[in-house]
Amino acid sequence: MTLTSKQRAYLRSLSNNLDAVFQIGKSSLTPEMTNAVIEAFNNRELIKLSVLKNCADDPRELGEMIAERTGSTMVCTIGKKIILYKPFKEDPEIKLPK
Repeated sequence: MTLTSKQRAYLRSLSNNLDAVFQIGKSSLTPEMTNAVIEAFNNRELIKLSVLKNCADDPRELGEMIAERTGSTMVCTIGKKIILYKPFKEDPEIKLPK
């Protein structure tokens, strides 16, 4: 799914109120972490992840890997925060601007 800049800005503004659901540490991206993110997308469309200082990987690269593995879209990275979006298949809650 490709997002326009207006849609990215809208999702970024919605994510301001969110707390990070998961933290990625020194073990980086494990299969368990990927499965946990997939499970989280069953309950919400927008997820924020935090990359801890002891993680050696680049947050942007991690975000792209997680998005690819979970079938979601990376909205953006802000510092060490990753914002991912995956709309519900039936009746999405977040209505994106055109």
